[in-house]
Formats: sequence, C-alpha cells, structure tokens
Amino acid sequence: MQHVSLRFDKSEDYRIKEAFKTLRTNIEFSGADLKVIAVTSCTPNEGKSSVAMELAKAFAEAGKRTLLIDADMRKSVLVGRYKTGAVRLGLTHILVGREKLSDVICKTNFPKLYMIFAGPVPPNPSELLGGENFESLINKAKQLFDYVIVDTPPLGSVIDAAVAAKKCDGTILVIENNAISYKFAQNVKAQLDKTESRILGVVLNKVDMSTKSYGHYGKYYGKYYGKYYGQYGNEGGHTKTTDLSRQGAEEAGAEAGMRASRKLTEKRPMDSTVEESAESDLNLDEMLDRGSDLEEINL
Repeated sequence: MQHVSLRFDKSEDYRIKEAFKTLRTNIEFSGADLKVIAVTSCTPNEGKSSVAMELAKAFAEAGKRTLLIDADMRKSVLVGRYKTGAVRLGLTHILVGREKLSDVICKTNFPKLYMIFAGPVPPNPSELLGGENFESLINKAKQLFDYVIVDTPPLGSVIDAAVAAKKCDGTILVIENNAISYKFAQNVKAQLDKTESRILGVVLNKVDMSTKSYGHYGKYYGKYYGKYYGQYGNEGGHTKTTDLSRQGAEEAGAEAGMRASRKLTEKRPMDSTVEESAESDLNLDEMLDRGSDLEEINL
C-alpha cells in the first residue's frame, strides 16, 4: 500500500464543511444502495474535482471508510494539485492488469480517507473504464469501503464519464453558475440517461454570493470572501472558490435529487509529501495486503 500526506487549508471556513455535510446527508438519505458515486461536469474547470474531494472528506469525517478514485485519466487535477510525484502506481496500472488493488491504493493522513490517483495517461481511457478490470475494482471497493467517490472527466468533453457512471450507483453533476447553458446541461443529462445512470442531482458551483438575489447575508459574505476568487485548475498556490446554491437541479437540466446552500471557499494546498500515515486501520490494511483474496472478503 502507498501512503500520501494531503495538506489542506486549516483556516477552511465552517460553511464549506456544513455545505458538504448537507450534501453527504442527502446522499445517505437517498438509499442504502448508494455506495459508489460518480462526480462529473459539463466542461473542464467547473470544480468537479474539488467537489469530489470535499465530499469524500465529509464522509470520512463522519467515520465512513471512504475511497476517492481519480478516474480523470486524461487530465487529472488531483495529481497536479497534491504534487503526488512520489506516488508510483495509480488507476491506470490496475486497469491494464499490471498491479493489484492493494498496490495502487494510497492511505492518507486524513482518517478513514483512502485514494487511488489516476496514474500515467493511457492511450484508451474509455476502453479501460468500460472494461472488466474497472468493474472488478468497483465491486472490490464496495466490499472494503462504506463509500466510493469517483472523480470522472467532464462529460461534455469526452465520453469517459458516461462509461464510468454506468458502473456506479449514482452520479452528481457539477455545473458552474452562469457558465453552462440549459441546452448544454440537457445534452449532458441525456448522455447520462442513455447509460441508465441514476442522476442524484446537481451542485451549482462558483455562485457569486454578493449579488442581490442572495439577500443581506449573501452580500456580506460575498464581500468578505470576494478576494479569494481565483481561476480553477491552475497550478501553484493560487486560490479558488467553490459554491453551492439552493437553485434547483431543474434549472440545470437534471433531476433534483439533492441541493445545498452554502458558499464554499477553499485555498488550494501548497504541497504534499508521501509518508506513512499516523492514522492506522489495521483491519483494512490486513485485508488490502491479501491482494488477490479481496473477492472473498465480506464486511
């Protein structure tokens, strides 16, 4: 098993956590069969990877053993953001059959949170995500973890997300406020419908809380946090803003399975190093070390 230390901004605003607690709770109340959740968007830079990470953290904070899979193999945001150069093995390696699950999983310093990074860019991401190895990975992860969050590529750019979503229990669509047309969102939803993927709802992202439509508190918080707005997806120590709004999923052209209403502001972590995590979960470690025997595990 690999180990990675994730560094997050310690001054993270409480509303970030509250918003994702709301999102987490809505998922939990949507059914016990929802264990594997895909997160996608219409286009790049809408904030889906940030939503995937924060949602995974929210489940882990609730004591749920959580696995975050970086399935955006064409252009991984998580790999660059956390500078995981020392993480040698990733999703690509297990999908091509070169490594086993226990070798590619990263144990993080965040209690209960595990990750599988994307790995090297393969020539055929769609075929790998649609293959038996990815389905086998999902089935094994279901046995080992309470929740599995899959960060997929933007569905409006490539078909990879639809292929991966078909093997998941549900999908969350992240849409940037005032950036995606209703028609475009409908087209993306139609692609998910073709795969018979269960659309849980929409996260409306990058909402400007300073506008009058959000009232007195929106104006106050928008003014206070306005300086933190940055361009999503850039490398380095820039900042970004992630927001969730109560605007319904209908407006984005997807089913209203969940909504959240908080402004989220997060500074991008500056660095990360691979190291032994202080938090141990011996039972899981022992099971992962069994490698090829994972199919026999019944938690």
